[in-house]
Amino acid sequence: MLVRRTFLLVTVLSLAGCGSGGAGGSAAATPAFVEPSTAATTPAAEAVPAAAEVTLPVTAASPSTTPSATPKPTATTTATTTATTTAKVRYVFPVKASNVAFHKTHAKYPATDIFAACGKPFVATTSGVVLEISLKDRFRKGSPDGPYNGGLFVSIKGDDGVRYYGSHLSKVLPGIRKGARVKAGQELGKVGKTGNSSGVCHLHYGISPPCAKSGDWKVRRGVVWPATYLTSWRKKGQKSPVAAVAAWNKKHHCKA
Repeated sequence: MLVRRTFLLVTVLSLAGCGSGGAGGSAAATPAFVEPSTAATTPAAEAVPAAAEVTLPVTAASPSTTPSATPKPTATTTATTTATTTAKVRYVFPVKASNVAFHKTHAKYPATDIFAACGKPFVATTSGVVLEISLKDRFRKGSPDGPYNGGLFVSIKGDDGVRYYGSHLSKVLPGIRKGARVKAGQELGKVGKTGNSSGVCHLHYGISPPCAKSGDWKVRRGVVWPATYLTSWRKKGQKSPVAAVAAWNKKHHCKA
């Protein structure tokens, strides 16, 4: 009889342990929300070991909510944003013509003359916003270098943060005005020979940081050699001048 009672006692205790484990969440939660007076008089309040066991996982999970874990999603978001921004920037060769040539160098400062027949389309190198236009040829032969050398021109600030400038145009298209939004490959004007062009049809092409955005003609006309980028874009490549322009500006601070 004693053996039978002992067996029944062990069985009851075993069932209590399994029940505690199966409902561990609710049993552990009870001490956290009961009033202190109740906890002092109820058996659940005496289950301190059980409450301690539930507290440990919560403490272990706490680091995931601390600031130390924050950089991970932030870095991911930043990387995604950068990748998306980069993917949206597309480069195209600035003149639409089958018969076109350009020099790798330029007199006095970094720029390129792109030779094509008068009237050929001058297009936006990339998507962006028009910064400045000239609709009148104010250049006078024999005058020193100055803001009128380009004749008719258009400059845009690309979505990559770089300024692209094309001058000696015979015409600026209607709708191309300061603040206008343009797409990569959108026609801005026509190749011409206005300004100090030596009477030869071509597009003067310059790459620079936006700096003053308008009026800063010494920077606007070009500060970074364009030939390597033009070569890429002509072959449908996507070489970007962003790094070169940033490096120039870091050194010169918009002073050409």
